[in-house]
Amino acid sequence: MMLLFDDKMLNQNQTPLLDTLKTCAERPHAPFYTPGHKRGVGISQKIADVFGQSVFRNDLPELTELDNLFAPAGVIQQAQELAAAAFGATQTWFLVNGSTCGIEAAILATCGTGDKIILPRNVHSSVIAGLILSGATPIFVNPEYDPILDIAHSITPNAVATALAQHPDAKAVIMVYPTYYGVCGDVKAIAQITHQYNIPLLVDEAHGAHFTFHPQLPTPALKAGADLSVQSIHKTLGAMTQASMLHIQGERIDCDRLNKALQLVQSTSPSYLLLASLDAARQQMALYGKELMSRTLQLAQEARTRITQIPGLSILQIPPLSPLKKGGIGFSCPPLQGLGGSPGFITLDQTRLTVTVSGLGITGFTAEEILDQQLGVTAEFASLQHLTFIISLGNTQEDIEQLVQALTQLTKMISSLTKKSEYKHKVLWDDVFRMGNSVRISPREAFFAATEALPILETTGRICAEIVCPYPPGIPVLMPGEVITKPALEYLQQIQAMGGFISGCADASLNTITVVKGEF
Repeated sequence: MMLLFDDKMLNQNQTPLLDTLKTCAERPHAPFYTPGHKRGVGISQKIADVFGQSVFRNDLPELTELDNLFAPAGVIQQAQELAAAAFGATQTWFLVNGSTCGIEAAILATCGTGDKIILPRNVHSSVIAGLILSGATPIFVNPEYDPILDIAHSITPNAVATALAQHPDAKAVIMVYPTYYGVCGDVKAIAQITHQYNIPLLVDEAHGAHFTFHPQLPTPALKAGADLSVQSIHKTLGAMTQASMLHIQGERIDCDRLNKALQLVQSTSPSYLLLASLDAARQQMALYGKELMSRTLQLAQEARTRITQIPGLSILQIPPLSPLKKGGIGFSCPPLQGLGGSPGFITLDQTRLTVTVSGLGITGFTAEEILDQQLGVTAEFASLQHLTFIISLGNTQEDIEQLVQALTQLTKMISSLTKKSEYKHKVLWDDVFRMGNSVRISPREAFFAATEALPILETTGRICAEIVCPYPPGIPVLMPGEVITKPALEYLQQIQAMGGFISGCADASLNTITVVKGEF
């Protein structure tokens, strides 16, 4: 496959970085450089028995032939140019610290201390880290919300327009596309609104790296008008865990500042195993992406069809058009004609299956435990009402059969139990954030402030000094600088009591929460 890009013909069959790594690994020589295992000679036999030795022979540092991640002029540059062409970007950066570092760098590249940035409240914890690092001030916009399913979707165009009208001095807008549930908002409309203020739209597209490669998948963020997107190539494609990419287009992102930001948040000893896996994953998708995604969509559709026929279960679908849908920050928006769904849910990644299990009288946490420990099926994550499964190019027909049979068996196991009413929903996600923006001081100021740990019942009304979130999906319920509310505490305790996992806080038991000392 040949693509014309930047006045050069790029051959997508090539894997320049992977090929050079292989050559270096196979060249006979005495290694007097890091890492200490010296091409696998010094590894423990125990790890050799698990991983084999070949992977360690390729675990090389930044040798001359292998280029430099922070100043690429050779094979890394070539690999990134091929990736930019394949993913429809003007320029692409390989990331070895996951999408987390890409999100952090995007914020650092566009915002400084005190600068305002408009973003949804259901952002990943990496965004909060970016706020702490940059000193930016968040202007939160509540996403569209489904109170029946207790799922937050995307922010809406009207919500972004209102926020920008109130804060025309904002430096950037961030949105999540798709959400962890596969829900996609209206990137095109939000980009157009954002660009009226001559500021960039940054997109956390961690779960949408596959969108480029099939017309039946949602439109990629860049194609819809975003200025920057960050994608976890490992989440839905064939790269190794932690291998991601950052893409840009247009002139609204300062590339020099972005380069400097990436140097702050990426390792100075990048893993060439991760970098080479990005090169190979790009080649695979550029050559065979449509075929692979067609097969993936077919498997997902089969699973969707069969699971919806299991009594007591349902699957998240695009909602029908309705006259008015809640549009964020307290007002309604008209639906988008011709797109289906609603302003915060215009389409759905069909490879993402969110199965509602609350109709069985159990929580998603209980269902996850039974599936994993007794039925041999492991979900991506569980929430109070749901289980979410990712179907990707690595899944097989056998996987789908096992998933369907496991869910069928789950319903039989639950129906055989009497008086099973574990699922009693009390606190909704929307209850936690209904009061709007509760940021009292900037996340950076709270992070570096003098703090104290208080019993959880004594923290209502105090300013949080740490990130507290169920993980996955890693959406913080509390963040540094935010006023702690009673609904937020009740929501966290409810999740914990039902088997959820709370991360980010110093006290994992949630008996105490770290707060800022003094009054603000």
